[in-house]
Amino acid sequence: MDKQTVVVLFGGRSSEHSISSATAGGVLGAIDRDRYDVIPVGITREGAFVLEEDDPAKFPLDAEHLPEVVDNGTRVLWPEPGGDRTLRVVHPDGATEGLGSIDVVLPILHGPHGEDGTIQGFFDTLEVPYAGGGVLDSALCMDKHFMKIALQASGIAVAPWVTVRRRDWDREPAAVRAEAEALGLPLFVKPARAGSSVGVSKVDALDELDAALAVAFAEDDKVLIETGVHGREIEVAVLEGADGVRASLPGEIVLTSRGFYDFEGKYLGGDGVDVVCPADVTDVERAAIQEAGVRAFEAVDGRGLARVDMFLTPSGDLVVNELNTMPGFTPISMFPKCWVASGLSYGDLITELVEAGLRR
Repeated sequence: MDKQTVVVLFGGRSSEHSISSATAGGVLGAIDRDRYDVIPVGITREGAFVLEEDDPAKFPLDAEHLPEVVDNGTRVLWPEPGGDRTLRVVHPDGATEGLGSIDVVLPILHGPHGEDGTIQGFFDTLEVPYAGGGVLDSALCMDKHFMKIALQASGIAVAPWVTVRRRDWDREPAAVRAEAEALGLPLFVKPARAGSSVGVSKVDALDELDAALAVAFAEDDKVLIETGVHGREIEVAVLEGADGVRASLPGEIVLTSRGFYDFEGKYLGGDGVDVVCPADVTDVERAAIQEAGVRAFEAVDGRGLARVDMFLTPSGDLVVNELNTMPGFTPISMFPKCWVASGLSYGDLITELVEAGLRR
């Protein structure tokens, strides 16, 4: 069988550049080389597309030395719409080399310029197939305000919240404080459009609100103040396959000493957090969680994949917290772990994603 050419695209301009680069190490090490030819393309922090080395060891998941894409002087030239799909690279000496015809791009990018619909629109414009979320679901889920509205409109329970824009906070801080107080404590304050728990604070007393808003407004001029939901933190992985959308066994975030599931706990295997999959739930709960995951995915017009995060309350209700259209995808991340527990290996998971992109 002819091999298909997959561009693994990683790095990027967001604060999650290093996590994306470390994910690339995992993907480059596990992708099925008998089936795919791989071209690794990195995006520097400044936004340049460079040809990277096809070496998983260059991009380790190591909290002490997180990898990054360094500008090596190469420049990747994407194909023109309507023409052939040849990817080219301009070397530092000015020589141009053809790298072969692209079949599909696998973007493992997090945050702005990667997970927000912009890179997806870029590839739609170039008429290059790509795996993962599309323009609409990526943009919707990047903005927690609009994501909650879409979920609510589909009858899916979400945590009560207010959205605060910086101008409202500057103009009428007392009104914002009153709205926050009405939600009840504890509160979570989070930027509307940042990922990986960047800029998120837990507020246990109202005199902590101003500082929490300052931290969130440093990331975004639109911020959500949410009621803290009391319940177990459950996550389910959703995948769009050849025969439709399916959900994995649910996993659970068990906090042993952290206040909440923050950046370090999420990606670096930080202390105080256990990622458990499968979660210890009843058959009825498991079915309800899987159904809620698929319904949430469909509510935002999901494509490719998503991790759906929710709370299972003591009364047995499910409250959806958020969807991630490019969830943490390192071998220790919840999304692959849940699929491994469901009988799908890390390598086969990558194949399913690539094949879904090719089917488009």
